[in-house]
Amino acid sequence: MIEAVDLFCGAGGLTKGLENAGINVSLGIDIDPICAYPYEANNKAKFLLKSVDQIQASELFNKKLKGYKLLAGCAPCQPFSRYRRGIDSKSDKRWNLLHEFRRLIEETLPDFIIMENVPRVQEEEVFRDFLRSLNKLGYSTSYQVVNCADYGVPQQRNRLILLASKHGEINLIAPTHKSSKHKTVRDVLEELDPIKAGESLEKDPLHLSASLSPMNLKRIKSSTQGGTWRDWDKNLVAKCHQKSTGKTYASVYGRMSWDKPSPTITTQFFGFGNGRFGHPVQHRAISIREGAILQSFPKGYKFIKKGEEIHLKHLGRLIGNAVPVKLGEVIGKSIKQHIKEINYSKEGV
Repeated sequence: MIEAVDLFCGAGGLTKGLENAGINVSLGIDIDPICAYPYEANNKAKFLLKSVDQIQASELFNKKLKGYKLLAGCAPCQPFSRYRRGIDSKSDKRWNLLHEFRRLIEETLPDFIIMENVPRVQEEEVFRDFLRSLNKLGYSTSYQVVNCADYGVPQQRNRLILLASKHGEINLIAPTHKSSKHKTVRDVLEELDPIKAGESLEKDPLHLSASLSPMNLKRIKSSTQGGTWRDWDKNLVAKCHQKSTGKTYASVYGRMSWDKPSPTITTQFFGFGNGRFGHPVQHRAISIREGAILQSFPKGYKFIKKGEEIHLKHLGRLIGNAVPVKLGEVIGKSIKQHIKEINYSKEGV
């Protein structure tokens, strides 16, 4: 048996993936209160609203547990994100969350450790310190940058995955999808009911698209799949993009392509002007539900209580920051494969 605890659990993307892989997650912890409902409404684990730097080791695992312990710590990626280049990220208090994760590892000594973050984290000294600490504690570690599309997520999303084990060499399983077999936007979104900008679907209020200004409606009508604002008539191009400093930002105000994975789903995916987040054929940005599906959340995943007011920014943050569910499942399968190898070695076969 494996008992897992999910630090920085968010809306439950990693937890749902681990559960799908057959791993028992007993607890999810996050400092954001809006995570509580989606986490507990969709997963078997309990939610604890608490800052990780206030967590004590005694709160994490059942002392009577006889199986394996797994501690996941997918800390918020913003301090390390490429979108923050030029910003003094070391002044961000979240910079120290890896240190708190390390503290809890030292105090609980779990059998297995999981971390998911942006690729840039490997460039930072705090990450190298983290690895050295794990090695001193006797963990075997492996980490690599993966494209989530190679594991069945319908999205081009590069993430660093770190696995660590007290029981020997551990690795992520091999990619499950060749580039020619990547899941596409069409594969997962085409069957959803059409809606217009500013509208939602009665049977699924989260299939809601943000409204568009008259100018942005003209812009999206002039946009083609995979194209850019450079294809528009000059009178539609924003003033900032007409300047020499803005001409390199071609990946905003764009439509997704039906027959490719989506671009990376960020916390701002619900806004047409925030990236290539235009629907492939409908004149609107993708909906909240569509963003969640592209993050491989199940179509019926509950993010708010029935009748609760919908806040696009809140839901965008929950969904954009999540570990894609399918990636969490792949990580869980990697842990289970490692355990099989442990048992195989113990049996001496």
